[in-house]
Amino acid sequence: MTDPTRLPADGLFVGRARTSDVAHPLVVTVRDGQVIDITASAAPTVRDVCELKDPAGYLRSAKGKAIGALADIAANSFEAERDAKKPMLLSPVDLQAVKASGVTFVVSLLERVIEEQARGSAEKADAIRADIAGLIGHDLSKLKPGSPEAMEIKAKLISRGAWSQYLEVGIGPDAEIFTKCQPMASVGFGADVGLHPVSTWNNPEPEIAMIADSSGRIVGATLGNDVNLRDVEGRSALLLGKAKDNNASASLGPFIRLFDETFSIADVKRATVRLSVEGEDGFSLQGASSMAEISRTPEELVKAAMGPHHQYPDGLALYLGTMFVPSKDRGEKGKGFTHKVGDIVTISSEKLGALTNRVRLSPDCPHWTYGASHLMRDLARANLI
Repeated sequence: MTDPTRLPADGLFVGRARTSDVAHPLVVTVRDGQVIDITASAAPTVRDVCELKDPAGYLRSAKGKAIGALADIAANSFEAERDAKKPMLLSPVDLQAVKASGVTFVVSLLERVIEEQARGSAEKADAIRADIAGLIGHDLSKLKPGSPEAMEIKAKLISRGAWSQYLEVGIGPDAEIFTKCQPMASVGFGADVGLHPVSTWNNPEPEIAMIADSSGRIVGATLGNDVNLRDVEGRSALLLGKAKDNNASASLGPFIRLFDETFSIADVKRATVRLSVEGEDGFSLQGASSMAEISRTPEELVKAAMGPHHQYPDGLALYLGTMFVPSKDRGEKGKGFTHKVGDIVTISSEKLGALTNRVRLSPDCPHWTYGASHLMRDLARANLI
């Protein structure tokens, strides 16, 4: 069986899985195509692995037992085909805070301004997009936030009447950092991702997420889908919580790749993130974005999220943002892209594998019922803490 997570053969990967024979989630790694349970009192959570002085060294030497082939477990992780008696993958993070960066690519900045100007109307977006592009051009990839050139672009947009709070976080000195979901609420490979039923204009956001420990040290990376409701956020930026944080709206996985001699922050900075959407209606969409075009570095974004001004004692998963905003018409011309229930979304990158999820409405996704308190009780009963 082909491995749908597409993990590369090299690298150190840590994640989580659930089996039917124990109550608590397992901390797992992958060796020779097998998923290995390495849950131990020394590091009973992924958070604990990330807090170690040498997470990669620990993972490399940790003793464990195989719970099945990665290809089989990944196949059983798809919500629609899942057998609860067999192992399945979970989101690779547990106790970490789950935060996200917004408007980190200048291309996506323009789309946010368009959303706001269109007041959530997909029909108006194309005309506004052409108007703004005619004013300031298309290639803004080299623009550095806070620079004199950025302030000149900002002045042009303001003079055009296109002022937006997104300009402040997109090309100003301060990054946008927001809460994507609560610890333990993210979903993993194969899970359903949720859209709030009020939304009629929405999209996936294919991203890389940084994993940092409580000191702010970046220890690895994973893939993420920062599911977004464009119409809700377009109506008002004050509705960001409703646009971003809903049941099953934060997807991460398939695993965290830890930094070691085969993978570093430099690989993240030159990664290409690919997106595929396949609809039950025959619709197909592919796209890609280059992390080389990000306007703030991963290190800058992590420092904006945590430091002397804000601590996260259990560490942090931080979505880095996306430059890919799908505008391909789906149906009536000029109405752009929006999800339909049943879409299969795959986000992939060469060194991180592939994250695949099915789109449903949030109320129809499995409700979030297992939180930090449940995890602590189950680990205590297993004498792991």
